[in-house]
Amino acid sequence: MKKTIGIFAHVDAGKTTLAEQLLYITNTIQERGRVDHQNAYMDRHDIEKERGITVFADQATMLFNGSTYYVMDTPGHVDFSPEMERAIAVMDAAVVVISAVEGVEGHTETVWQLLRKHNVPTFLFINKIDRVGANAARVLAEIRSELTEDVCMITEEDMLHEGVWQTSLIEAVAERDEQLFDVYMEQGYEPSRWLKAMTAMIKRGQLFPCFSGSALQNVGVTHFLHQLDLLTETDYDPGAAFAGRVYKIRHDDQGARLTYIKALGGTLRVRDELTYSAGGETITEKVTHIRMINGGRLIAADQVQAGDLFAVTGLTAAAAGDGLGTLSDRTVYELVPTLKSKVHFDSSIHPKDMLRGFRLLDAEDPSLSVQWDESAQAIHIHVMGLIQLEVLERIVFERFGYQITFGEPEILYKETITEAVVGCGHFEPLKHYAEVHLQLAPGERNSGIVFENACHPDMLPVNYQHLVAQHVGERDHHGLLTGSPVTDLKITLLKGRAHNKHTHGGDFREATYRALRQGLEKTTNRLLEPYYHFKIKVSAEYIGRLMSDLTQAKASFEPPETAGDQVTVTGSAPVSTMMNYSMELASFTKGRGTISLVFGGYDWCHNEAEVIERKGYDKNADPEYSSSSIFCAKGSGYAVPWDEADRHMHV
Repeated sequence: MKKTIGIFAHVDAGKTTLAEQLLYITNTIQERGRVDHQNAYMDRHDIEKERGITVFADQATMLFNGSTYYVMDTPGHVDFSPEMERAIAVMDAAVVVISAVEGVEGHTETVWQLLRKHNVPTFLFINKIDRVGANAARVLAEIRSELTEDVCMITEEDMLHEGVWQTSLIEAVAERDEQLFDVYMEQGYEPSRWLKAMTAMIKRGQLFPCFSGSALQNVGVTHFLHQLDLLTETDYDPGAAFAGRVYKIRHDDQGARLTYIKALGGTLRVRDELTYSAGGETITEKVTHIRMINGGRLIAADQVQAGDLFAVTGLTAAAAGDGLGTLSDRTVYELVPTLKSKVHFDSSIHPKDMLRGFRLLDAEDPSLSVQWDESAQAIHIHVMGLIQLEVLERIVFERFGYQITFGEPEILYKETITEAVVGCGHFEPLKHYAEVHLQLAPGERNSGIVFENACHPDMLPVNYQHLVAQHVGERDHHGLLTGSPVTDLKITLLKGRAHNKHTHGGDFREATYRALRQGLEKTTNRLLEPYYHFKIKVSAEYIGRLMSDLTQAKASFEPPETAGDQVTVTGSAPVSTMMNYSMELASFTKGRGTISLVFGGYDWCHNEAEVIERKGYDKNADPEYSSSSIFCAKGSGYAVPWDEADRHMHV
């Protein structure tokens, strides 16, 4: 049986140490590494060793009890959350590590929500029970109140494979299955039936087993591994047609592109062809090499089967989340950066050389959304936080030899509309022709751009309708207020026209862009900003200061909840007012306050006029967009402004 197990945690909960201990127990490694000794097997990059944090989702292979395990150690710092989320999509099960001292922390909740969104069976391991201040019972209570009530503790007295179960565990399983509960009341406990039921509940996300121990001291880890092995099962079919999911892109020392894949069905061999979609096109390419990954080693293989994790060369455009073979869908990732920063570099470096390097990094981490500003010859990237920028500086120097710095991160704003409108675009310079009519309507908050087609084929041939849909979705479209991307729009193609002789490639792109822009000119535009969902815990003595700070930060929040001398406040607030608040909270609570910040989508900007003035965007000077239409008369094209274009339209 092949199983992919991901290990997740807040920073410093002991996630990498647990991974090392599992590899050691299974004789995968001969010596246990330690994060603080900079010799952890899974943290092999210099950056990870020096900082003592996991930056990249690395993997190792171990064999245990007849099964092959792919163990993935994921980043625990919030700045590298997108890397973690890309790994989640290929997990068969997850282990969430929680410190017995610190308990459930901010990033723990982010991880938990993502695992639930992707329906990954999840185990919990309360670590560091050997530390001063450790309290596993208190942390278990926190898990019940803050993560899930469906947690069940499995102690070392519970030997599930031998049918030795504590009464509390027997009842926890029976309570979640009405038929099983009746059996329990009438006949009592039956080990094989309980084990089968419990395994099914874990797989469906109805039950979450919890263990405790010390990864560093190897307390409880062997017991945990035995139960994990017993309670996880997969049913991959190597005889099916090949299906796979891309979860990572890397480049080797020679610059060759490595596409990391989880095989979900079938068998893949060297020289086989793989089909996938990229940029609206269907691409078929040949696999030239297959590599199995174990720590820092890439081992050549002739074939792989369902359940395997591996890397291939030969695919030039597949991106993280793409389905391959018979799997045609694409994973949509939830964690998105809310900050943008400009890359600063020496004038002796040609901008296009620097851009080439960042394009490689963008393929490896799509959340960077590398943008090239042609007019300013500048590179901008999207980031999660300051630690990520520091790491990127180091990566760029090590990979490409360039010394760089970054500008002060700025908030990523978006724009939307408040009223429905019809926008028209016409593009008819000499020997070109396209006309498009789009209805723009406000969409649900955080719905992005939704395209619908209401155009009859008699009005516009289907192939041109598909072109309009492609051009609507091929890039971000600039709003009028700040030039930020427009979002939360429902865009409907109403009608259009092509010319049998003069319509050429690119004509419908121009007409679509102009129709969208003209529609924006006709309606009311509003600015959106990113928000955090927050949860803050402080001692009762600090609640007054906290409430004052939250009011000043334009936050909305629920009434405070008190438990003992601790007060918890949950709510939402603009990223711009809360992004640096964790340092301030630590300062006035003397390090005892805790804060969880999770991206909560976009909503109305709290200081719209101020931001618009500061951005100073000139909609008429945007080189990428125009709201005017181009018509043709007497053999030459002429421009018609947006507010006069409607009466010139041909449809």
